Amino acid sequence: MPLNVTRPTVLPAPPRATVRERPTLLLTGGSGVLGRALIDELAPDYDLLCLRRSRPLHDPRVREVEGDLLAPRLGLGAGEWYELALRVDVVLHSAAQTNWRTPPEEIVRTNTLGAETMLDLAARADAPFYLVSTAFVANTPSDEDRERFPGAAAYLDSKSRAEQLTREAGLPGAIVRPSVVMGHSATGRIAGQQGLTKTIGAMVLGQVPVLPGAPEARVDMIPQDYVTRAVGTLIRGGVGSGEYWLTAGSQAPALSEIADTCAEFAVRHGLPRPPRPRLIPVEAVHRLLLPMLEGTSLPASVRQRFRHYAELLLVFQRELPFDTSLGTPDCGTRVTHADIRAALVRNLESWAADRAGLFGRHREPAAAEPAAVAAGTEVA
Repeated sequence: MPLNVTRPTVLPAPPRATVRERPTLLLTGGSGVLGRALIDELAPDYDLLCLRRSRPLHDPRVREVEGDLLAPRLGLGAGEWYELALRVDVVLHSAAQTNWRTPPEEIVRTNTLGAETMLDLAARADAPFYLVSTAFVANTPSDEDRERFPGAAAYLDSKSRAEQLTREAGLPGAIVRPSVVMGHSATGRIAGQQGLTKTIGAMVLGQVPVLPGAPEARVDMIPQDYVTRAVGTLIRGGVGSGEYWLTAGSQAPALSEIADTCAEFAVRHGLPRPPRPRLIPVEAVHRLLLPMLEGTSLPASVRQRFRHYAELLLVFQRELPFDTSLGTPDCGTRVTHADIRAALVRNLESWAADRAGLFGRHREPAAAEPAAVAAGTEVA
């Protein structure tokens, strides 16, 4: 696919700017969940320029550039575009449309055209280009996936296309592929609720009676600080090529283990022990469960919630375990199974700390707790 960005024809590629004490890194997606964590990682070593379309970041560590990823030259004039290229030493493209409820054609357009625009800027700046992709490009959506979950399929297709554009551009840099990003391993904090956070929270509250997936199916998840540390070491090390899997790999927890962790967390916090979700093999979800749900009298909110879980897990469980690049030279720290278990609990603690009122409504009277726990243990 040719680049859709208008290229100035009267200006040559800019010469490299005078060497500064701190190089300048242009980050896209700085307002997102991973983007904010990347600012924490990179601010000590780089002058950060963060591209934004409208909403300010309000972060004193960064300088903001207002622009539109989908417009030629980010919507900048030829002179502004040229000046921006002069300032930039590194480009880190993390922005993406990740809302699967967005029309599929808009997801594809945003994620491919955005990559094209930033590749064009990196080429003009003579700067290395680092693309944040996703480990789940390894999963090829089936025809049934595309029909039932067009948003997820469009997301995976667009990320694969962005990777291909990056390879074809031939610029120095690297592609990084994180799996499901969790909150910080030590604090559990994360800038916004991801699908994972919503799912494990609902499991704690006993709102997930059924999940698609076999008990031994793995869900590859990785704390955000492991991801940002790996990205930071790659960039600071000047790594100029390669594709890096920022994943748990063989250390990823099983779905049944995640359910048990959520149940144990509920009990420790005075909630009734939630029943373990009934796990439905993935191959039966399309064939039996989703068609059956369409014909039931279940509330629309319940049907929608299950479809959301099915969409997440049908994508996130395929082709596991991944390889992992973590712990290899210039690529951060390898994560262990124990690290992920501990991070999952801290994620739950952070989630619960923001929902004291919700916990109060679900918490049983103290006298009833032992019986409830015992009954829940028998069911599980």
